[in-house]
Amino acid sequence: MVTPSPPQRQQEEKQSVSLSKKKNQNRKRTKHDPELERLDSLPWNSSLPNEEEDDAFSLFIGSGDLDGGFLSLEEIDESDYGLDVPGAKKKISNKNSKLKKQKLEEVTEGSREDAEAEAEPEPAEGMAEEKNVKAKKKKKKSKKKKAKAVQQEDESATVIDSKDDEKEQMLYEDEAEAYAEFYAWNELRLHPLLMKSISRLGFKEPTPIQRTCIPAAAHQGKDVIGAAETGSGKTLAFGLPIFQRLLEEREKAANMLEEKGEEAGKYAPKGVLRALIITPTRELTLQVTDHLKEFAKDINVRVVPIVGGMSAEKQERLLKTRPEVIVGTPGRLWELMSGGEKHLVELHSLSFFVLDEADRMVEAGHFRELQSIIEMLPMTSGTTDGQSQNTQNCVTVSSLSRKKRQTFVFSATLALSADFRKKLKRGSLKSKQSTDGLNSIEILSERAGMKPNAAIVDLTNASILAKNLEESFIECREEDKDAYLYYILSIHGEGRTIVFCTSIAALRHISSILRILGVNVSTLHAQMQQRARLKAIDRFRANEHGILVATDVAARGLDIPGVRTVVHYQLPHSAEVYVHRSGRTARASSDGCSIALISPNDSAKFASLCKSFAKESIKHFPLESSYMPEVMKRLSLARQIDKISRKDSQERANKSWLERSAESLELVVENYDSEEERVKNFKQKKASSNHLKKLQQELNGLLSRPLRPKTFSHRYPTAAGVTHLIQHQFEELAKQNGDDNLVLGENKRRKMVVIGQDCVEPLQALRSAGHEVHMDVKERVEKRRNAESLRRKRKEEKKRLRDQRRKQKKQSQGRE
Repeated sequence: MVTPSPPQRQQEEKQSVSLSKKKNQNRKRTKHDPELERLDSLPWNSSLPNEEEDDAFSLFIGSGDLDGGFLSLEEIDESDYGLDVPGAKKKISNKNSKLKKQKLEEVTEGSREDAEAEAEPEPAEGMAEEKNVKAKKKKKKSKKKKAKAVQQEDESATVIDSKDDEKEQMLYEDEAEAYAEFYAWNELRLHPLLMKSISRLGFKEPTPIQRTCIPAAAHQGKDVIGAAETGSGKTLAFGLPIFQRLLEEREKAANMLEEKGEEAGKYAPKGVLRALIITPTRELTLQVTDHLKEFAKDINVRVVPIVGGMSAEKQERLLKTRPEVIVGTPGRLWELMSGGEKHLVELHSLSFFVLDEADRMVEAGHFRELQSIIEMLPMTSGTTDGQSQNTQNCVTVSSLSRKKRQTFVFSATLALSADFRKKLKRGSLKSKQSTDGLNSIEILSERAGMKPNAAIVDLTNASILAKNLEESFIECREEDKDAYLYYILSIHGEGRTIVFCTSIAALRHISSILRILGVNVSTLHAQMQQRARLKAIDRFRANEHGILVATDVAARGLDIPGVRTVVHYQLPHSAEVYVHRSGRTARASSDGCSIALISPNDSAKFASLCKSFAKESIKHFPLESSYMPEVMKRLSLARQIDKISRKDSQERANKSWLERSAESLELVVENYDSEEERVKNFKQKKASSNHLKKLQQELNGLLSRPLRPKTFSHRYPTAAGVTHLIQHQFEELAKQNGDDNLVLGENKRRKMVVIGQDCVEPLQALRSAGHEVHMDVKERVEKRRNAESLRRKRKEEKKRLRDQRRKQKKQSQGRE
């Protein structure tokens, strides 16, 4: 047995004394620790019986006061004990940091004691002492490593805590910003799911028509007649109340099922038609459907479009899914209804009937099917006289839901009589169910079941047109309209442009000329198949500077962002159509420009249009006449090419029609032309083809150069004067050159710029150089008469001179 040496004993005694002192200090600290005193003051209960408390605790308690044992709590404040509770993260991090500091202090104190012990003189006695020294060094190193690890943990914890605090702060700021942005919607008291969709789609505040109509329709249950300018958000003005009521009925049904165990079908019927929305055009139907589907995603409501021009079988398959909301045009809806489509015939469950763009539906000769659809609607009052046999055989939900049906009528224009409510109350309009049909919005509203307490919202101003719309016109001859249209699209071709015509023949003529001139255009008219119409709209949407030539089919409801200019190639037949045409631009608080090409025959009509919109004056669109000779030259070549091409295509079409007809009748077509006629026809075709090639080559040569004014000089750009277009270009070039000198340097090769060819947006050109022209109907009529009389005098003078020359020629021949 090895006995320790005297110096070693002394060292061990000293260490034991220091350890006992240290334990006593720790015990004193724990006794006076305020944290432990706070813990002792809590209502602790023993987990073992009181009788056996001393014996039982002897099993668990250790040598120290806090070395063993366990207790239980009745009530614990989780945030005080460092549990994961929202709002207590800062307290937890502070407590963790305190514990880590205590550990660090203990480690440093231990290292100091070891250093003091090492400082004492120790006799070197053999291998045992060397081993003790090495062991102490290892302990010292391990303690230093532990201290470093504790420091690193503390630093990483502080970094994590700071990151968490930053994330929380950012989330709080984002929520506060989102709440501030969409605060205006909170006044409408919409369902949280609808608010979620509004936030996702980025609608920061409701439009005036939405702010006025939604409370009356969604919370007061009233019928609504609404009128506002185009692009004012009428779709959501009737769409959100529909979804709001459907969601409220679902919640009510769920509550009644939980409380009373009643069937949910009484309050929120499933698989039945709840809303029928009718629009005048296919494009508007698809657009309304797309808008409503964005909200229906979050609330599990099915929205289906029913339009003509598409497969009826496919639409019947869609109706078998029994959607809650249907958006359709009157023609296809009535076709399926009259065919006995079960989902469309069962109208007793209908809660909403909506007529969008109602002013178009009351035009003479339009939408007879709408009258038939309205006659199938169940009566909203107690009486059910006059209902069709189809509606009597429908499956009814309840008389309560039938009486609660709401009717919404929306339009961009509104003209109601002063005693409209009285007429609805007396039912005097109902007695006038004559052969006149639905010839006014008043009769249409009454037939659809409008209640006398309906909310009438008319937000149209005196001019009816959008506030941010700049109107202008260009006076020109009828045969020069093509030239001015090409000028607008070439010089002012910024942004999307829609060109409106009243006839399909004019549309085809314009599109053909513009394509020959190298302008890429899309067309849209009623004789196109639905698939081709949708493709044309998609192409127009995809091109930032696209051009769409369309008839009045595109005048209503077509919501395409970025439409900067509307050109009226031909004036519409009514003021309402003019409003809807111009409403394709300046939508949803953006600005836009409309340009009307006015021939002498249209001047009086245009003046009366301006008068109906309470406009005494209108701007004349600025033109650079120096560009027109070059424009006319190109247009002349394009017209010649178009004439030859049309003639050839017509001959081919006639020949192919004759051949097809002969093949169907199994006949042989013989050619009775002589050899001379065949040779003559061949030479004519060859000559026309050569002429066509020459014209195309000449036109391509002109199109390869930018469109420049007649007086433009390549060597001296400003020799002929500086137009506002060139002035604008010089200003832009000066800015670009200043930026390029700062960024690129002197020796960099710059991009080539064509002086005199610059696309300035029409709205910008109108604001910078347009001048007001007073529009007086009488003055315009007088001016037109003077122009016609002057033209007539010139024609008579030409005829007189021609006859005079003929007489002189005959007299000279008689003398000879």
